[in-house]
Amino acid sequence: MALTPRLEVRQSQSLTLTPQLMQSIRLLQLSHLELNAFVEAELLRNPLLEREDGAEAPEEAANELPERLVELNAAEDTVDFGERIQSADSIANGYDTEVENVFPDQSAPDRQTDSSLWAERGGSGEGEAVDIDQFVAARPTLGDHLAVQAGLITGDPAERLIAQFLIDSLNEAGYLAVELQTVAEQLGAPVAAIEAVLEKLQGCDPIGVFARNVRECLALQLREKDRLDPMMVRLLDHLELIAQHDMGALARAVGCDREDLVDMLAELRELDPKPGRAFEAGPVESVVPDVFVRRGSGGEWQIELNAEVLPRVLVNRTYYASVTRKTRDVAEKSFLTDCLATANWLAKSLDQRAQTVLKVTAEIVKQQDGFLVHGITHLRPMTLKAVADAIEMHESTVSRVTSNKYVSTPRGLFEMKYFFTTALGSSTGEADHSAEAVRHRIRQIIEAELPADILSDDTIAEMLHKERGIEVARRTVAKYREGMHIPSSVIRRRQKRALVAAGR
Repeated sequence: MALTPRLEVRQSQSLTLTPQLMQSIRLLQLSHLELNAFVEAELLRNPLLEREDGAEAPEEAANELPERLVELNAAEDTVDFGERIQSADSIANGYDTEVENVFPDQSAPDRQTDSSLWAERGGSGEGEAVDIDQFVAARPTLGDHLAVQAGLITGDPAERLIAQFLIDSLNEAGYLAVELQTVAEQLGAPVAAIEAVLEKLQGCDPIGVFARNVRECLALQLREKDRLDPMMVRLLDHLELIAQHDMGALARAVGCDREDLVDMLAELRELDPKPGRAFEAGPVESVVPDVFVRRGSGGEWQIELNAEVLPRVLVNRTYYASVTRKTRDVAEKSFLTDCLATANWLAKSLDQRAQTVLKVTAEIVKQQDGFLVHGITHLRPMTLKAVADAIEMHESTVSRVTSNKYVSTPRGLFEMKYFFTTALGSSTGEADHSAEAVRHRIRQIIEAELPADILSDDTIAEMLHKERGIEVARRTVAKYREGMHIPSSVIRRRQKRALVAAGR
């Protein structure tokens, strides 16, 4: 059959993802912090976009209030008060006397004019607010804290250079993350000089920093407490037996009786294996919910978006019409047209995103009603596909909506992904069990076990089958147990026997 070129006309349907459609899809999976940052960037770039504050314009609000009742914001009120208040010198001059007679506690250095006081604090006479960030103390980092001490214990410039290099080589836990031979090669100094500086630095606060492993870190802290005796050294040499809770083998290796061993282990628990963590940078940020779920007066569930974190924008069509009438340049008109289209798209996309989040949350609440009423034992197995089919959306859309979103419920604050769990079969013919509920039950069983009756994974699987008809294999129980960082039955038996011995 000969190959010849020919023309054909075919009609087909296809979905083309435009840049704006791709951007709308991306907005679904953004957290409220990322979404607010994106909107702020658009507000700076697009002159037709305005943020909807939900408050009246300042001019309109001022016209509606009497002149003496017009409220000022904090910055204006503070500056106005600073301009009205008189200094101690001016008040004393008004009474034709000395400042000490009017203000006995006022010292000479304290008598400053208002203008100099505001200048020192970052204010100005033009009504600008004082920057409160100037008064916030910065948290010292571990490197800063150690650099001050290193400057006091090292006098030679070469030693200070080595000390700073070692400080920069510490990890977040305070451990030295490089070999001394590598430091010596990079600095061109003998290893003995590096070791001498390291020995000095290991006495810095917090004690335990500049250690090269856990054993050395604990040894430094015990040495500071004058508790690093030969028996404690032997205990540190067998940290692996401590991790296994093999008290018999540990007592034989250390050469002590059970009572002394329990006391030494209690001393080890008081030490900090990661001393550098006390200087972790960055404040702890609380999780802010995106959606609130509350019980209504009639018993129904009420779902509400968190308006405080949800950005709202308006399209200034009046400004667009006014500028368009005045401009004659083609490029400027094209720019304004693009800005209007982008502004309309962003306002519509934000509204559609909010509606989608509400729709998905409503379906989650509908399917997890038992969990909201009774707790985790009634958490139903649920998949993204089940929710997507119920609300007639694509599974990928539901996945994006539930990413980086948190919902506040009467049971607490949960990530939306928490409600999606796999199903474990039931032998009683009832509904399948949620994997999260099974994990919770395994934890309850292990916490309730007695030191003399530690349960194996096989026993736990049999208990789940008898009491709730949960079809679960031993390896599944082991996987769930390890995922919750619960040790095996052998380790748990040793742990609880040690606790009983310590209690005696």
